[in-house]
Amino acid sequence: MRTRSPFLIACMAFGFAFLYIPILLLVIYSFNESRLVTVWGGFSAKWYGELFADDQILGAAKTSLLIGTWTATIATALGTIAGLALARFGRFKGRTLFSGMITAPLVMPEVITGLSLLLLFVALEDLIGWPAGRGVSTITIAHVTFTMAYVAIIIQSRLGQMDESVEEAAMDLGARPVKVFFVITLPIIAPALVSGWLLSFTLSLDDLVIASFTSGPDSTTLPMVVFSSVRLGVSPKINALATLLVGAAALCIVSAAIIMRRIERERERATTKALAEQEQM
Repeated sequence: MRTRSPFLIACMAFGFAFLYIPILLLVIYSFNESRLVTVWGGFSAKWYGELFADDQILGAAKTSLLIGTWTATIATALGTIAGLALARFGRFKGRTLFSGMITAPLVMPEVITGLSLLLLFVALEDLIGWPAGRGVSTITIAHVTFTMAYVAIIIQSRLGQMDESVEEAAMDLGARPVKVFFVITLPIIAPALVSGWLLSFTLSLDDLVIASFTSGPDSTTLPMVVFSSVRLGVSPKINALATLLVGAAALCIVSAAIIMRRIERERERATTKALAEQEQM
């Protein structure tokens, strides 16, 4: 039996401690009685009550969740189309330009992206009257522009690992390309779709810079409220909010892992059944 090196174990322990001890301390101090976030004054959950009584934070959270949901859904749809084009269409005219435009938001600084989109929205408002000011729609469009790139790369990678003979066999049996996509391809890449949706939602929920450029007075997002609060001093309510976000993120990760595992098992069962039926023929 191969034994693990004590040095590797120590490095792993240090890495996990470096990542998760600050989060653990944040969760602990969210139950702090004292108003000072660095001084323990006893156990209390009063800051959670004050958090849910803060209309500004609740309104910003609602706005961020709405934007994140729309962003993740639209980015997943457009990113899937872009990933299919890059993985299935081979070398076509303009492929290099198309690929560069898809991946550009990954390397472009957020300040440049936000500023360029702000100038675009202002120019469109002057030319055609849309968008009429900045708000939820402009933030959603801005978030889709950079989250779509992540989805496209995930889908392209998943399709690159996929056995194309399964699709070819379905078409040989008379299935049209649209039916092959929805019946064969889509279930196989479903885990990648879930991963892309969750990643897009997380990036949208976490964004501050781009949202600051493309938001209006009535569309303040949660990161913007938190950033404004922290500049005046960290409130224990922020610790409570961060704890709830950590819990929600952990729940989403566990749920996504369970869903993807079930989808993978169903796909393996379907593949095994199809091979068994083929051998009997």
